[in-house]
Amino acid sequence: MPSLILTLNAGSSSVKFALFTCGPEPDLVASGKVEQLGHDAQLLARWANEQVIDDCRMTLHSGQFHAVAFDAVFDLIRRCLPDAHIVAVGHRVVHGGIDYTHPTLIDAQVLADLENLTPFAPLHEPHNIRGIRAAGMSYKAVPQIACFDTSFHRQHPFVNDVFALPRRYYEQGVRRYGFHGLSYEYIANALAQTLPEVSSGSVIVAHLGNGASMCGLKGGQSIASTMGFSALDGLPMGTRCGEIDPGVILYMLDNEGLSSGQISNILYKESGLLGISGLSNDMRTLISSNSPAARQAVDYFVYRVRCELGGLAVALGGLDALVFTGGIGEHQALVRERICAQLEWLGVIIDGSLNVKHAFDISAETSPVRVLVIPTNEELVIARAVAKHLSG
Repeated sequence: MPSLILTLNAGSSSVKFALFTCGPEPDLVASGKVEQLGHDAQLLARWANEQVIDDCRMTLHSGQFHAVAFDAVFDLIRRCLPDAHIVAVGHRVVHGGIDYTHPTLIDAQVLADLENLTPFAPLHEPHNIRGIRAAGMSYKAVPQIACFDTSFHRQHPFVNDVFALPRRYYEQGVRRYGFHGLSYEYIANALAQTLPEVSSGSVIVAHLGNGASMCGLKGGQSIASTMGFSALDGLPMGTRCGEIDPGVILYMLDNEGLSSGQISNILYKESGLLGISGLSNDMRTLISSNSPAARQAVDYFVYRVRCELGGLAVALGGLDALVFTGGIGEHQALVRERICAQLEWLGVIIDGSLNVKHAFDISAETSPVRVLVIPTNEELVIARAVAKHLSG
């Protein structure tokens, strides 16, 4: 009976999962995801060789959400790997607050602390907690490990961690936490293993997808991130606004009489690429559209990435490499091209032919800055943390 590690990554509209072998370096056995929760969601899974797992395609009817998705995932594992023994479950947890800075064995106290952090990440934390509870019901007495998106950034210098508010807010935990930490940890480790001379320098990682942020690494450590107190800050995203003047929030409150819930819905679900384009939150749809508003949405996204990139270069005191990752960063050559087109002053020059091939290194020979495309793997980071816990 094979012993396997299960990883769960529960987002606002999706549930991703993966199964790994137990060992010092876990190997992928299978992975899959449920997407478009709340609509006619689809569950699809593949073996490590990319072959679709037989009898894994299923549709969840509109209105069915995370609880049904978790049950479908666990049922799929039981049907397709009936002899497998799940020895531990690792979870991506978006917010760890001030105290949780490393992967942590989940007990009743930890779960209560995570519940208390829900106001810090209202779009994500509740789903992370639901995943923990669902796994606890299906795999009783199996250890569960929480891996936090915020922990990678907790060593930021004070000036990159604070808002210019009365000091009591900082003490209460109102800080620039940064997110996508598991993705950045994977990229930092990959660079250390494959390009140590790059890893030791100043690197900006652009995690561009439906959720988007950027991180400045110095010697593999996070120095600054574009996301702040919440996963709303920084870059515009699929449906999230990114950087916004707080006065806009006051305007919505005072002049439009909107409630905090209504404003939250606008900022998290109606803004970003969707809000500007009025068409879609999907970069592929916007790029292929002839709509002027779609073109403006792409223009704004590219512009904001350039602006944040320049700020991170200042925070790092220079730039040795730029890494693209995430769904847009890995697959949209046109977006990479447009971002880099006006960065020659910073030493960023790409080779167009390498870029359209999605090569690992898309730098031009004359580029002082290395420009790389590295697929991220948050699930492997979680599996490694779980394997380390199991090994004691």
